[in-house]
Amino acid sequence: MIETIHTTLYFISAIVILIGFHEYGHFIVARKLGIKVEKFSIGFGPSLFSWRGKDGEVEYVIAAIPLGGYVKMLGENPYEQLEENETRVVLSEADKKRAFNNQPVWKRAAVAVAGPGFNFIFAIFAYMLVAWMGHQVLPPVIGSVNPNSEAEHQGLLVGDRIVAVDETKVTSWQAFEETLKLNVGGEHLLSIDRDGQHIKLPVYLSHPEKDVFLSNVAEEVLGLGLGLDILVQEVMPDSPAEKALLQAGDQILAVNGEPVKSVHGLIDVIGKHAGDTVQIQVQRGSSQLQLAVTPKGNEAGRGLIGVRLSAKPWAEPEWQRKGIWDGVVYGFVRTWEVTVMTGEMFKRMVSSSISADNLGGPIAIAQMAGNTADRGLVYFIMFLAFFSVNLAILNLLPIPVLDGGMLLFLAIEQVRGKALSPEMQMRFQMVGMLLIMTLMLFAFYNDIMRLFRG
Repeated sequence: MIETIHTTLYFISAIVILIGFHEYGHFIVARKLGIKVEKFSIGFGPSLFSWRGKDGEVEYVIAAIPLGGYVKMLGENPYEQLEENETRVVLSEADKKRAFNNQPVWKRAAVAVAGPGFNFIFAIFAYMLVAWMGHQVLPPVIGSVNPNSEAEHQGLLVGDRIVAVDETKVTSWQAFEETLKLNVGGEHLLSIDRDGQHIKLPVYLSHPEKDVFLSNVAEEVLGLGLGLDILVQEVMPDSPAEKALLQAGDQILAVNGEPVKSVHGLIDVIGKHAGDTVQIQVQRGSSQLQLAVTPKGNEAGRGLIGVRLSAKPWAEPEWQRKGIWDGVVYGFVRTWEVTVMTGEMFKRMVSSSISADNLGGPIAIAQMAGNTADRGLVYFIMFLAFFSVNLAILNLLPIPVLDGGMLLFLAIEQVRGKALSPEMQMRFQMVGMLLIMTLMLFAFYNDIMRLFRG
C-alpha cells in the first residue's frame, strides 16, 4: 500500500511538472504574441482550485484528473467557431484582433510549436543539472567475451576499456550500447584502452535477429558483456521456480550447461523451453546445485519460471560529473541523443518493426517514476528529462488534437491559401481523438497484461 502511494505521488509529480511546462510554453508564447488566453489548466475534469490573474483575463485551474492539461485561447476551438457562425455571435473588434483563428499562420504555428519546444528546453536544462550534480555509471570495460564471437575474432579481450566507436566517444556501458544501436550494419572502428595502450580494432555490426532497439547489441552481435552475476531477487509463490526449490539470493550460473551472462540471455533461453524441463546450475553460498525446472508457457507460448532477477556487475560503478561548460554541452548533446533514439523507436513502432506490445501506459510510467525516485534525485531528474523528450515527440506527431495536427492544418492552409472549414477541422479532430483514445486504452491494456505476467 505504501509503495503504491509512493509510486502514485511521484507519477503525479512527474505529470504535473512536464505537462505544466508544456502548457506554459503554449501559454507564454500566445500571450507574448497578443493572443487572448481564457484558461490555463493543469489536469482535466472538475476544477479543484481556480483563480484569476491580476488582469482578470485568464482563469488558472488545477483540475481533478492529473493526466494532461490545456490552454484555452479565444477562437481556437472549431466547435466554438461553428457556434459563432451559426448564432452570429459578434466579437468586439479588440477580441477579433486577439482571437487565435484570426492570427497569421506564423503566429499560430509558433504557439503550436511552443509546447513541445518547452519540453525540449526542459530536457536540456534537466540533463545539464544531471551533469553538474553527477551520477554513477557502469564503465565501458569488457567483462566477458563469448567464444567464436565477432569480438573474439577481432581480438577484443576481457579488461579492455572501450573509448570510442568510430569518432563517437563513450564514457559508460549504456552510452556504448546506445551508440551500437545507431550504427548497426557495416564495419566500424572500436578505440580501445588496453593497459594504457591505445588500439583500434575493426568490428562488423550485423543486424540482430530482433529489432535493434529490443536487442542487446553488444552481447548479441559482438559477443561482449559487462561481466554480471545473475541473481534471483524473488521467487513467486506456486511457480515452477518455487517447485524446483530455487531461492532468493541464488546466483544462476548456467542453463543446460550453457553459461548465463545476462538477464536478457537467461530470459531468452527460458522463453524457448516452455513445457520442457531445463537444468539450472546455481551458486548458493559455497555450494553449487543442479536444479530441474519446467518453465510454464504464457499466452504467447514463451516459457516463464516465476522469478524476479537482478544483475550485479563485476566492474565497480564510476562517478561521472562535469564542470559548468561541459555540463551545458552535455545538456544539448544528451537531449539530441535521446531525441534521435526516441524518434527511431516511434518510427519503428509505426512501421510495425517493433511490436506495439512494447508501448507503455500510465502504470508503466508510474513504475518508472517510482523506481528512479527510489535511486535518488538525480535519477528522477534523468527520468523527467527522458519523459519530456518523449512527450515533445509524441505531441509533434501529425495527428489532429495534438500539436503536430495543428501544424499539419496550418501547412495545408499555407498551401491552399485558406484554412480548412470549421466543419472539416471538427471531423478531423474527432478522428484524432478516437486515435489517441485507442492508443491510450491499448497502452493501459499492455500495462495490465504486464502486471498479470509479472
